[in-house]
Amino acid sequence: MITAYVTVFIVLGLLIVAEQRRPAPDHRAAVHDGWRQMLPILPKLPPAILAGMFLGALLPEEYVGAVLGESSGLLGIVVATIIGAALPGGPMISFPLAVALFSAGAGMPQMVTLITAWSVLALHRVLVFELPLMGGAFVKQRLLASVLLAPLAGLLTELIIRLMP
Repeated sequence: MITAYVTVFIVLGLLIVAEQRRPAPDHRAAVHDGWRQMLPILPKLPPAILAGMFLGALLPEEYVGAVLGESSGLLGIVVATIIGAALPGGPMISFPLAVALFSAGAGMPQMVTLITAWSVLALHRVLVFELPLMGGAFVKQRLLASVLLAPLAGLLTELIIRLMP
């Protein structure tokens, strides 16, 4: 709930800053564009959230905890990197799956790793977009430069958790 309040506070602050600018921006156009971008997503959210919750109920907690739990350590972070990189689709698939895994006992560092790998590595996007459009040399360099980001994010999360009181 606090996230909603923070979001509203940020939007109101940006509205005030935008209103101060000259020439004044067209707020109606901004609201129209926002709604236009949000409308295709709205019908997909409830089924995606339900699917994630059902999946969470189906996943065996002892298996998820063993493979991706807090105690899985570096091996769990490596597995989460592979799962995240291999996850197809957009946020309507990946986030409900991440919520289901988290609910079934996956650890915080492992989930940070999974989402980071999905965001940065995303092999389905590499194969469909990057490779054909940018070429093999670019893909190789980008993947070599970014392959350690997801595991590093997971290890940093683990360190932050240990340092927090």
